[in-house]
Amino acid sequence: MEALMKAKVRGIYTTALTKLLLDNGFEIVCPSLTIKKRFGLIDNSAPPDVKIKDRYDLQGIRVLGTSEAVNAFQSILHSTFDDVLTRKWRVSVDGIYKGKMTELDEETLYVDIGNDVIGRLPKPKFVIAEDKPLLVQVERKRIGAKQPVLTMNLKIVGTYAILVQNSKVGVSLKIRDLNKRAELYALGKTLAPDGWGIIWRESSANQLRETLENEIAKLVAKIKILNEKVIYAEASTLLIEGSHFMDVEFPWFSKRNMDKLGAFVAPTLDGHHFYKSCGGEVSAALEMAEDLLEKGQNKEEVEKSFKEQILYEFPEEGGLVDVEHVKLSGIVFYLGQATIESLDNRKIKYGRIVRSNGLYDGLGVKKEAGDRAVSETKIGGWYITTKYFSSGGDWKGTYINLNTPAEVYPKAIRYVDLEVDVCVQPDSTLKVLDMEKLEKSLEKGIISKNLFEKVREKVKEITKANVT
Repeated sequence: MEALMKAKVRGIYTTALTKLLLDNGFEIVCPSLTIKKRFGLIDNSAPPDVKIKDRYDLQGIRVLGTSEAVNAFQSILHSTFDDVLTRKWRVSVDGIYKGKMTELDEETLYVDIGNDVIGRLPKPKFVIAEDKPLLVQVERKRIGAKQPVLTMNLKIVGTYAILVQNSKVGVSLKIRDLNKRAELYALGKTLAPDGWGIIWRESSANQLRETLENEIAKLVAKIKILNEKVIYAEASTLLIEGSHFMDVEFPWFSKRNMDKLGAFVAPTLDGHHFYKSCGGEVSAALEMAEDLLEKGQNKEEVEKSFKEQILYEFPEEGGLVDVEHVKLSGIVFYLGQATIESLDNRKIKYGRIVRSNGLYDGLGVKKEAGDRAVSETKIGGWYITTKYFSSGGDWKGTYINLNTPAEVYPKAIRYVDLEVDVCVQPDSTLKVLDMEKLEKSLEKGIISKNLFEKVREKVKEITKANVT
């Protein structure tokens, strides 16, 4: 029987993702006490094939694991959530590469490691010939960055141990039992290959000696493979594969679907994951409210009290918010502050002043500092209509931007730009821009086929409505 892939999950999306993973044949390891109780799970300290935790901004998750597990999880996400975005890193975390130097400055060597990726290697103290290949490894610093941080201090990462070049034997500080630490230290002294030290990971503490010996034998075999490959492989290429990283964004529809998954397991308020992603006072108030739900209090009363408590955390008409325009790549453009002109259960309208000169692409009209942009969208709508006016009030044209539904946070309006725009030019003719960018995102696996088709449908609806 084929073993189930194992996942470790932490963060504000844990309950919903645990249900999703269990429903799709994953095994949950190292569950928290709350998750064990909610799902009736038993203690399981097996090493995970994939680790999942919150992004720093709480707008999604960071995923690190084997290629097979990450790919399987990506497929599950794309088939479950309408607007989810999955961005895979093009390099292997802890991967060892044979690279070549492309540039040098006072502090950094820039190294081509293949796949159109240039990494940053802190300048070593010794001299490196320009044409000499470099054996480098991708560090865990700045995972997901366009230019990965590299090191020449190599390590071979295993489940229970790490072999570190030119190092000594060490034991994870998370192993506190002194007898176990001494036992592992002694074992490491006997097993360490020449020129390498062994660092025992926390997961080694409860393993049989035979298991640990087999682990070291496998890692030593990787060193032999590395030594052979480095002789014959061309630069720039991957020699030893590490882990795979994926950044995941959960926009409006994804959070709502997360709510439905979580509600199967524990009592929650509508909008649970949106409120959790707000952080601060809103998230704290939600936790208190849902504690009351678990104790059996009336949901309508709890929800009413919660909304009254958080009301003043959110912007009202006349209030100022930042506009966070998120690109499919994950880059966030801050379009400046906007004034909320109207906000109800169905529509949002906000205006902002343009601060710089330029050109409105697709309109063929000058962008001038002092222009006014007025944006409108429906709650849950797939596009934002922005009309541009001169400082004197003359209409310059309109952009209808395809995007994930806008979310109004305490201090910001946030949405993900789906690249495609329908432009209404000053002579009222229509022009569709950048569909090819969305196609490239589909090819890269950032968006699902379903999302791509959804955008195409919306473009047809918009153009038909504006023509007629």
